[in-house]
Amino acid sequence: MNGRLDETIPAALAGERVDRVVALLGDLSRSAVSRLIDAGDVRVDDQVVRVASRRVSAGESLAVVLPEDIDPSPAPDPSIALTVRFEDEHVVVVDKPAGLVVHPGAGNVDGTLVNALVHRYPEIAGVGEVHRPGIVHRLDRGTSGLLVVARTPRAHAELVRQMSAHEPRRTYTALTWGHLDSDSGTIDAPIGRSPRQPTRMAVSEQGRRAVTHYQVDERFTSPRDTSLLTCRLETGRTHQIRVHLRAIGHPVVGDRDYDGGRPGLDPGRPFLHAGELRFAHPVSGDAVVVRAPLPEDLVACLADCA
Repeated sequence: MNGRLDETIPAALAGERVDRVVALLGDLSRSAVSRLIDAGDVRVDDQVVRVASRRVSAGESLAVVLPEDIDPSPAPDPSIALTVRFEDEHVVVVDKPAGLVVHPGAGNVDGTLVNALVHRYPEIAGVGEVHRPGIVHRLDRGTSGLLVVARTPRAHAELVRQMSAHEPRRTYTALTWGHLDSDSGTIDAPIGRSPRQPTRMAVSEQGRRAVTHYQVDERFTSPRDTSLLTCRLETGRTHQIRVHLRAIGHPVVGDRDYDGGRPGLDPGRPFLHAGELRFAHPVSGDAVVVRAPLPEDLVACLADCA
């Protein structure tokens, strides 16, 4: 990631340390940010930042000169296993396991899905953004399931267009705490960064439009009241399903970031799986439908419900 970072500090990051803000917005490690500050390459409102603990304010301008000697290209990693559910010369659909980060960023410079992808499909190195080649959408670290990756610039451009237009159909399986009042419904509530915890998201009037449709597939009463849902994204905001389900009082089981970590049932991560992906092939236009079975850890969790 060489070049320059120019950002206006959003309200959600007001009061945060400048080194943490640079790491978050620039996808940089804290040690890399420390070197930038020491070199005088971080400015706020055109003033050189000398103290890493300086607090930022909403509306301030942040400018960072990113060092040219940093190679932003993810290194190929043959040690990371890939489960491929669909592939041709234009696209790949992978089944991401829980615990695997999609692409390098602050705190995760390697060991990501992208590192595995550039090993198996080296041609994607020149597709899309240099630090996340081929990637057109993401899954949270703790979420498993389907992710489409572009192998060519043409496929990347078309898939980005489709995602921006909310055309692909992305369907998830989620287990939530409690019993929902209705068997189906739509959650239409904007999502933005949490003012209290900027690394998390929240329903906010200042956020971006977010819509989640859900269907209750099954209700359980043991070991505690839970509901198995099929959720379909109309939009694709960060942590959208997790934030929306928490907002209606039914957080995802196992989701410690959003009040879902409760005694009685613990899959060890959020019970959320991207099980079906439908999109138009970026070259032929044909419908592509890919499905991924529920992984073993979530199957075992469901076995405890009755």
